[in-house]
Amino acid sequence: MTVSTASRVVLTVGNAMMGDDGAGPKLYEMMMNSSIAGWEAIDGGSAPENESHRVKALRPNTLVIVDAADMGLEPGEIRLIDAESIADMFIMTTHNLPLNFLIDQLKEDIPEVFFIGIQPDVVAFAFPMTPVVSEAVDAVYQSLTRWRGEPEFEWL
Repeated sequence: MTVSTASRVVLTVGNAMMGDDGAGPKLYEMMMNSSIAGWEAIDGGSAPENESHRVKALRPNTLVIVDAADMGLEPGEIRLIDAESIADMFIMTTHNLPLNFLIDQLKEDIPEVFFIGIQPDVVAFAFPMTPVVSEAVDAVYQSLTRWRGEPEFEWL
């Protein structure tokens, strides 16, 4: 049995039926339609903890988790967020398990774990993604194509 490995993995998080919460799924779709050399994408949906076994099986050196997160910023702003800040600031996501728990679990096996948050504007059922958040997803995708060892976004 061969074990698949990828040096870098993106785990996208979100629900495409909930407006700007679809930021992660949009990034996943972009990566499936136009793959980025050296990156593997996994769609974590609304319960990314259910995909942690797939992430670990790839044995990446780097994991980037991307999700819409209410950080109190202008819609479409992008920030790197450390796991402690997610817990301390009680950053809101729409998912089952707080992401800091998932990040802490994944850090046990993965040397580098980054969380990229995109500030949503509208998170409501059956609403389309706002243009500013769609542009932010495009910016995250482009940043992955230019990867130089860590995300190029500011820390929150």
